[in-house]
Amino acid sequence: MIKKVRAARLKPGMFIHDFDCGWLEVPFLRRSLAVKDELMIDKIIKHGIREVYIDTEKGLDVADAPSREEVALAVEAAVEQLMMEPAGAEDPDGLRREEMAKAKIVRKEAEKVIGVVMHDVLEGRRINIAQVDAVVEGMIDSVFDNQSAMMCLSRLKTRDEYTFQHSVNVCIFMIAFCRGLGFDRAATTEVGVGALLHDVGKMKVPQDVLNKPSRLTEEEFTLMQSHVTHSYQVLKEESGIPATAITVAFEHHERHDGTGYPLGLKGKGITRVGQMAAIVDVYDAITSDRCYHKGIDPAEALRKLYEWSEFHFCRELVQYFIKCVGVYPLGTMVRLESGYLAVVVRPANGSMIKPMVRLVYDTKKNSKMAPRDLFLSDAGVSDRIIGYETPAKWDINPLHFLDAAL
Repeated sequence: MIKKVRAARLKPGMFIHDFDCGWLEVPFLRRSLAVKDELMIDKIIKHGIREVYIDTEKGLDVADAPSREEVALAVEAAVEQLMMEPAGAEDPDGLRREEMAKAKIVRKEAEKVIGVVMHDVLEGRRINIAQVDAVVEGMIDSVFDNQSAMMCLSRLKTRDEYTFQHSVNVCIFMIAFCRGLGFDRAATTEVGVGALLHDVGKMKVPQDVLNKPSRLTEEEFTLMQSHVTHSYQVLKEESGIPATAITVAFEHHERHDGTGYPLGLKGKGITRVGQMAAIVDVYDAITSDRCYHKGIDPAEALRKLYEWSEFHFCRELVQYFIKCVGVYPLGTMVRLESGYLAVVVRPANGSMIKPMVRLVYDTKKNSKMAPRDLFLSDAGVSDRIIGYETPAKWDINPLHFLDAAL
């Protein structure tokens, strides 16, 4: 049986099935391994890992520890309760083609600009702040005009362009987060600039470490962590970058329980925008394919963020973020009570649990079907979402059904 235990309760003879920190490079070559001694346990705890999953068939048990299934049910119950609350900012018209076309142009320009910025930092040149400000303003306009369009485009990722696309995605989600929390335009712009530039310090990290196609060693991980301090130094030396933007870059790896870096700040010692950036950075990282791991589905990622908010993130802000993105983000594959599998193609109108979906698979016939749209919020529609599905399990790419996005 797979169970979840606090790292402090580990004992030699237990077998770790996985470290419960999907965003974090663990200090071992494998994520599944036997606990050999107390030194190993100390290493785990000092690395900021608060909980792990153990395999009781391969090692010692912890009798009162919850099973993986019990943990999942508890998280799902909490998220279901959150679903009952009013939805966050919405785009009732969903993916309007004209807005999608505009969003594509804005995103392409943002990727181009951050690419130039990264190269300039690598070569020791100054950042063109005017270009950064302009592209952030364009992203704000696009998110405020149709948040769904920009968020949908954040799903279209390529592994080779991770650093650039991650910076743009973090900016998009931070702008949407600010919108949901009621930030004014000026404050949102400052946050957006910091989000777009939050990883510029990676250009000061040895490129063989930055682009390593496998897990990092402890020494390499320490070098990678230094990118936060490098980002701070680079941005601090530039004129015209607001303090809030620098804070976003400097605090996005801090954790609510003090296990983050570079300063190990804790709780309210981390600014609100820093706590927001931590959530968004992890969300995009764990939903992205990397050379050494497969990204998870956004709906699952939101549930993992909620689970991790017991220690690592501010739970209240995680709840706000879930409401902002939606419990079932556009492009999420879901299972309906009727047995159909569907793709979420339009935000809910006043409810996070009744979006417009596109039916794509009939599990009763075990076959794909001609796509058909269903408005779950329409009067007389009794069907409902009972959970999300892993697309790979059914050999389906949900983004193919978001035709306005492609």
